[in-house]
Amino acid sequence: MRIFITLVLTTAFLSCNSKNEMAINQEQKYIPDDKELYENIVLMDKEYFDAYNSCDLEKQASLYADDIEFFHDKGGLTTSKEELINSLEKYICGKVTRELVEGSIEVYPIKDYGAVQIGLHKFHNNQEPDAPSRPGKFITMWQHKNDSWKITKVISLH
Repeated sequence: MRIFITLVLTTAFLSCNSKNEMAINQEQKYIPDDKELYENIVLMDKEYFDAYNSCDLEKQASLYADDIEFFHDKGGLTTSKEELINSLEKYICGKVTRELVEGSIEVYPIKDYGAVQIGLHKFHNNQEPDAPSRPGKFITMWQHKNDSWKITKVISLH
């Protein structure tokens, strides 16, 4: 019986300890490995979402790769650039704006490809300005090719 109690207490202690370590790790502030890459991607994010919020479909299209893959947890997968732009025009333009959660962007280099961006953002329904908006996570793959950045994959979670 004494061994059983010792085992239970040890397991409980280790469990609490690992939860504390996980909480500490989650509280550590992100520091980019490559500050220049980080700043470039933050700038590209702003450029894209300025176009998104102002309904500049031409600019948005110019930042998407032709073989875009857009994964949306509620809407599914879109692989047609034209279909994606048409959906943005129909459902987003003048109706929805995006707000980046300040300080949430993380950028990691992808060797011989570009970068992955992870962050949080909120979307606001312009028809219901007082409606609450919860942050959602997004992951964007940016490809750097021929001296330009293109969005090749997006995962949008709400």
